[in-house]
Amino acid sequence: MKQVLLIDAPQLFQNFLSEKLESEQVKVDTAIGSRDAFTKLITILPDVIVIDIAEDINKSVFDFLEKKIRDPNAHRIPIVMCGPVIARSKVAMLTQYGVVKYFNKPIKFDIFFESLGKILQTIFSIDTTPCMMDMHVNGNLIFMEIAQGLNREKISLLKYKIPSILDNNPLNNPKLVIMMSDLHLTFVDGINLELLFDNVTNDTRIVRKNIKVLSQDTFVKDFLEGHLLYHGIQIASSISDVLSSLVEHQPFYNTSEIVADKVLAFDDEINHGDIETRFHSDSEHENEDEDSGLVLKVAILDSDVLVRKLLQHAFNKISAECVLFESGTDFVKAVMAKESFDLLVTEIFLPDMDGFSLLKNLQRHNFDAPIIVHSQVSQREAVIQALTLGAKTYLVKPQKPQTVVHKAVEILNSKE
Repeated sequence: MKQVLLIDAPQLFQNFLSEKLESEQVKVDTAIGSRDAFTKLITILPDVIVIDIAEDINKSVFDFLEKKIRDPNAHRIPIVMCGPVIARSKVAMLTQYGVVKYFNKPIKFDIFFESLGKILQTIFSIDTTPCMMDMHVNGNLIFMEIAQGLNREKISLLKYKIPSILDNNPLNNPKLVIMMSDLHLTFVDGINLELLFDNVTNDTRIVRKNIKVLSQDTFVKDFLEGHLLYHGIQIASSISDVLSSLVEHQPFYNTSEIVADKVLAFDDEINHGDIETRFHSDSEHENEDEDSGLVLKVAILDSDVLVRKLLQHAFNKISAECVLFESGTDFVKAVMAKESFDLLVTEIFLPDMDGFSLLKNLQRHNFDAPIIVHSQVSQREAVIQALTLGAKTYLVKPQKPQTVVHKAVEILNSKE
């Protein structure tokens, strides 16, 4: 059985991740603090380590990484980190410790599980049903809106999300409104509905009489009325009916005022707990690379297809995305099209232009990513000219692909 060591994870993340992985026959061990983590590490030698970073990568984390990389049995174990947004050069520095993925918070769970599955060489089952789920809090009311469909991954997260909200916010006599007004379900959705209501009733701090469902769907109505386990949960067809039974309002309030005050408004300062309920499908208009987990985006420019493939394979081992080019013209077109790269590895001998012309061209286009020249040209004058034109280093072929990667990491670590 595959094993994962989970270090310093908040309770919500730990519980949800453990449940998901164990359902996929992956054993999860947890540790708090670097000392406990290293003891667990050398004892169980897991297949992968997942480290949650609360604010920044502090000395304690680096101490653990240093011990891990020096241990002959543990140094090859891959690490996945989750934490706040940090500079890509700092992420690149982590590769020397075996960090193969760094996920910015809030984590998109579907991409996270897919990546973890690839590292473990296991295909995880992920429900891809379109589903938009939004939660906010106003006073002692928790509003949850579900649209498009029922996704089991998101529904499963509610088991831990609702307690996290209650733990992190002082709600007196909390009440839950589940708005499903646009959903039209059938008997095939029964198992997912059951999972939904099992999870929202899991925390007994919200009593059933304080759970209201807004839905006009006859299947949802029949399901709730015919299920003894959910006795007390009420269903209504209009928001005014829901609010009239939950909101203590003055006689001069009208329905539109209540809706504006309680439903459309929400508390900006509310503490939603450890982690947001987010999936890749929730943010299709965002910068996808932000959460892709890729450490680097490397351009490899060489007319020799074997060299390109060997370097690509080596960079892939540190989870870098490689874009391959065989001509200088193609690469300049990509730069002019505003495609961004963290690093360029290029030959001097190119089929359409010499590498020095390429370097001059890149200077004119303000290309600011580090450049490694990896060339069979070994004359001293060529090396000096390349460095003068902006190359960070010059490696004379043949070099082991791993040497090029190590030099790339070294350059990125020193980048301001």
